[in-house]
Amino acid sequence: MKLEIKNLRKSFSGNEVLHGISFSVESGKALGLLGRNGAGKTTTIRILMDVFKCDSGEILFDGKPFIPRNHQIGYLPEERGLYPKKKVMDQIVYLATLRGISKKEAKENTKKWLTRLGIAEYENRKLDTLSKGNQQKVQLAQTLVCNPSIVILDEPFSGLDPVNAQILKDVVNELIADNKIVIFSSHQMSYVEEFCEDIAIINKGNIALSGNLKDIKKEYGKNRLILSANNYSLNELKDICENNFSHLVSIYEIKKDFLILELCKNCSKNSFLKSIIDYDIDIENFSVYEPSLTDIFVLKAGDE
Repeated sequence: MKLEIKNLRKSFSGNEVLHGISFSVESGKALGLLGRNGAGKTTTIRILMDVFKCDSGEILFDGKPFIPRNHQIGYLPEERGLYPKKKVMDQIVYLATLRGISKKEAKENTKKWLTRLGIAEYENRKLDTLSKGNQQKVQLAQTLVCNPSIVILDEPFSGLDPVNAQILKDVVNELIADNKIVIFSSHQMSYVEEFCEDIAIINKGNIALSGNLKDIKKEYGKNRLILSANNYSLNELKDICENNFSHLVSIYEIKKDFLILELCKNCSKNSFLKSIIDYDIDIENFSVYEPSLTDIFVLKAGDE
C-alpha cells in the first residue's frame, strides 16, 4: 500500500497555511512527519482524515483517489479526547461501533488491546481514575481497536514512563511489521530515529526536507569528520587545525567532546588522517560525522 499526498494547499480566512505539501508513505514503513508548532502538521493530518477539505491538491491510495470513509484510520491525537467520566470498556466499544464494526467485534478487540497494553484490569474503571500513563494506553487501544490500515500517532509517548514507553515501542514495531501505513509525529527525535525510515519536515506550510533518513544523514554529514585527542584539549586541537591544517579542513562546529571538521575541496579523510598522525596527535576519536535528526531539524526548521 502507498499513500501519496500531492501539492496540498489550504487557507483559513484568506491566509494560506499549506503551500503545496507533498510526501508519500508506504506500508511496512513509518514516516516521521515533523515540524514546529504551527508548521502545518495538524492541518495536513486533518485533511488526510477528511476533517478539512483542501483548497487544491490530491491524496492517492495505491494510485487512486483516497476516500477516507473507505478505510479504517487509527488516529492518536496530541490532544486527548476520551470521556473522563465514562468506563474504559464502554467508551472504546462505543467509539469502535461508530467506526463501523459490530459491537461483538468491538468488545473482542477492546479486550485484546487492553490485555496487550497491560490494562485489562481497568476495563470497568472510569478513565479519570487511571494514571496519566494508563489513560494514554487507553487512548492507544481506542486508536487500534478497529484494526486500522493507516495509523497516525501524534506525540504517542507523552506521559509514559520507561516501562510503558517500551510497551508502546513494541506495539509500533508490530504495526510496522504488520504492513500498516504508519505516520509518526513527535518532537522527541530519538523515537523518530528509532522507528522511521523516511521523514518529512514541514516548515511554515512548506516541505523543507523529505526522503530516506539514512540518505539524508549521509548527505548532511558529507565531507565532515569528528576529531578528538588524548593529548590535547578541544581548544588546543582547534588551534592546531586552524594554524597547521587550514588547507585541509575548516572548523564546522565544536561539540562538548569533539570537533566537527569539514574537509576542504580535494582533501580526503585519509590524507588529513596521515597529517595529524605525523603531527603526533594521539587520536581519541576520528570518524565520519553523522548528524542527529535534531541537528537536521534545527537546521531546516529553526529560526531564519
